[in-house]
Amino acid sequence: HAGAGAMAEAGKRRGRPEDTTGMGKAAMVRNKTANPQQITAEQLLREAMDRQEQEAKPPKQYIADEDELVMYKVRKRKEFEDVIRMQRQNVGAWCKYALWEASQQEFRRARSIFERVLHVEYQNISIWLKYVEMEMKNKFVNHARNIFDRVTQLLPRVDQFWYKYAYMEELLANYAGARGIFERWMEWEPDDNAWIQYVKFEERCKEVEKARRVMERYVNVRPTQEAFVRLCKFEEKHNNIARCRSGFEKGVELLGNELDEKFYMKFAQFEQRQKEMERAQAIYKLALDVLPKGASDELYRAYVSFEKQHGDRDAIEEVVLNKRRFIYEEAIKKNPRNYDVWFDYARLEESCGDVGRIREVYERAIANRPPVQQKRFWRRYIYLWIYYALFEELQTGDVSKARAVFDKLLLVVPHKQFSFAKIWKIYAEFEVRQLNLDRARRIFGRAIAECSKERIFLDYADLEMRLGNIDRCRKIYEKFLETHPHNPKAWSVYVDLEDSVGEVDRARGLCELAIQQERLDMPELVWKRFIDLEVSCEELERARAVWLRLLDKSNHVRVFIAYSEFEASTASSVPNAREALERGIKHFKAEQRADERAMLLEQWLKLERDLGDDAAIEAIEKRQPKRVKKRRAVQTEEGQAEAYEEYMDYVFPDDKPEQQNLKILEMAHAWKKRKLTQAAA
Repeated sequence: HAGAGAMAEAGKRRGRPEDTTGMGKAAMVRNKTANPQQITAEQLLREAMDRQEQEAKPPKQYIADEDELVMYKVRKRKEFEDVIRMQRQNVGAWCKYALWEASQQEFRRARSIFERVLHVEYQNISIWLKYVEMEMKNKFVNHARNIFDRVTQLLPRVDQFWYKYAYMEELLANYAGARGIFERWMEWEPDDNAWIQYVKFEERCKEVEKARRVMERYVNVRPTQEAFVRLCKFEEKHNNIARCRSGFEKGVELLGNELDEKFYMKFAQFEQRQKEMERAQAIYKLALDVLPKGASDELYRAYVSFEKQHGDRDAIEEVVLNKRRFIYEEAIKKNPRNYDVWFDYARLEESCGDVGRIREVYERAIANRPPVQQKRFWRRYIYLWIYYALFEELQTGDVSKARAVFDKLLLVVPHKQFSFAKIWKIYAEFEVRQLNLDRARRIFGRAIAECSKERIFLDYADLEMRLGNIDRCRKIYEKFLETHPHNPKAWSVYVDLEDSVGEVDRARGLCELAIQQERLDMPELVWKRFIDLEVSCEELERARAVWLRLLDKSNHVRVFIAYSEFEASTASSVPNAREALERGIKHFKAEQRADERAMLLEQWLKLERDLGDDAAIEAIEKRQPKRVKKRRAVQTEEGQAEAYEEYMDYVFPDDKPEQQNLKILEMAHAWKKRKLTQAAA
């Protein structure tokens, strides 16, 4: 408590409010609500300005006589000398001192002060500028010339002094002196502006030839694009068209790769002004060929505008095509295996009709083979070959070249890993178009030997079918069955062939062979084709026999439903349909498969509603099951405690109550047995 009291007393002595919290400097403001009387920033600024005290201005001093003036000068000089003695490097103080002396008409003293500061720091540009401005302001021309001569010798790379020196001589009408100054300056080979000022000086003096010689010296000293443009602009301004054109041509000859699009645009625009449209067009084309495509967008737009004004349609299209070619080439450089770009590029060249260019694009495209032997990477690639071959066949009419493309494609594709049925088919169709059936058959035979794809057999058989060679079709389908005995498509197409030519017995025999196969990928397709065959021949008894054989072999719920639909709709025998459904219901009841049993009862109800009478509908509705929610016990992951899960089940009215009670009793016995086992454990 004594320490807190001492701190409070100390706070009072320092002028701070009394600390009532006992926390010292760590005390926080507890009430942070806004003050009811608010002050804006504008009010604060106004009060600050109102309360600001005015600066104390020294009183004006009036000098009455010469003695008082002398005393004033002595006092001021002493002040300046004291300052520069303490701050020798303070250039501002020196300059103020010198300018004050000049204002007192003490020019010798002012010059002395400037000379003293130049001994301290002669490279300071502002000292020289103030020195020479003092001399020129007071019309000491010769003194100013001496200073300019000195500074241009000491600091020849500071252009400001040369500019001022020449400008002073020009104002004094001393043109020879100004020209001499420019000549001395040009010996140092200054930057472009210095040469341009010299040329403008000569133009002001009406000395065009001298200005031309200066411009030529400028181009020789600084052979840059800007220098040649200025030379040509100068010559065009003075109506010397030949020298202007030669200047542009010399720039193209000397600089070449250093030029950008602006130079060529100025050259072409100059020729346009001279009505030389052919020369301008040639310049544009030269620039587009020489310059990199990415750095000539503005030039390209100017060329398009020029062609629209003065050119023909072919020239404009050529410009657009060149632009598109550049875009495609850039995309190919980034990814040479971007086959979509190659497709677009080939279509572009095909639209132009230049066969040499088209072939070059296709050859470059097919050279970019996919690096991985996986079919998905080759799907787009093979179309380059296909389009190439079709181009050779349809547009150039070169059949031998198209055949060579197809042969090379067959060598490129790795048929041992994967193959494409479409390339064999397209090649064979190409030979058919050439009326070369033997070659087409050999191609399909080679395809069957190398890849044996399903599509090849179908395409080969389709070709022979169109030619009317039924025996060849049979041989192809027999080979198809030998190669793919488990494929139901092979059996179906063979049956379709025999059915189409009226050989029903052969078709029926094929179906018998097919359904007798021990292994078949989708046997239901073969059974369906067999049944459709018998139905198409209006052999319903045979079809029913096939259905019954299928039911003996497969007891799937879909088979029972399909058979009942056959009997009801195709055979128009509702009793047989009911018998089939009843058979299925009994079968699934014996196997305790409630879902299938419910599906058959639902199908039966639908059948009765479509074809039955009211009594039959009422009878089958009574047999419809009810869905109930049940619980069954399942063991947890530990295998000790029991859990229950809910599931949906069907309750059939056909089931006897005794059987239902028996199921409940069995479940109770099982529950008791589990409890006893747990108690023993």
